[in-house]
Amino acid sequence: MTAASEPARGAGVPAGSRTHRGPTDAKTSAAATFALVFGVAGLFSVLTAILAWLGLVLGIIGIILGIVGLKMARRPGVTGRGVSIGGLVLSILAVLIGLGLAAGISTFVNNENAVNRLQTQVDKLRDKLD
Repeated sequence: MTAASEPARGAGVPAGSRTHRGPTDAKTSAAATFALVFGVAGLFSVLTAILAWLGLVLGIIGIILGIVGLKMARRPGVTGRGVSIGGLVLSILAVLIGLGLAAGISTFVNNENAVNRLQTQVDKLRDKLD
């Protein structure tokens, strides 16, 4: 047969038909989805600096759910490997930034000169407001 005598691809097939694909019964793992949600929430919380402790907790939960999501994605009929990896990466970032913030804050608070400088700045601002 020549190319001109062959029917065009999809000829006679209604638009939107899935005749060339099998049924899609695979479901995304709930643990993978929650890992991504906790990773995003943890990273956002850590970046606000006020809620860094909450972001640290959410990041740890996200890491656990990401690992569970990766294990569940190996099962037949379950997808979500990429979602798990994304959640895992964001959760790890949240934990690392949260630990860095905690280390920086504790170092600053333990430095007496830095605390004294901060106190003098606060006193000057109070005097300006009065």
